[in-house]
Amino acid sequence: MISMLAHLIGLIGMMLVVLAFYQTVEGKWDSQGHTFNVVNLSGAILLLISLIVHFNLGSFIIELFWIAISIKGLVQYHRRTTTLKVQS
Repeated sequence: MISMLAHLIGLIGMMLVVLAFYQTVEGKWDSQGHTFNVVNLSGAILLLISLIVHFNLGSFIIELFWIAISIKGLVQYHRRTTTLKVQS
């Protein structure tokens, strides 16, 4: 049961990461925007959760980087929007 749940969580995470990439390629989401980074972060977290049950070192490490990069993107987005609000 836990194994199946981990697979389901991983599949949802994968779908979120692919959705973020696809929407960016289609020009619908900005790769430096809030939505892209939140969806990407959510997908990476779900994939990391699934890797706790079905561990793979390479995948675990790449998800840690994916999470760190998404958080960096969100921080940069927040700084940009805060700066724009202060300037207006």
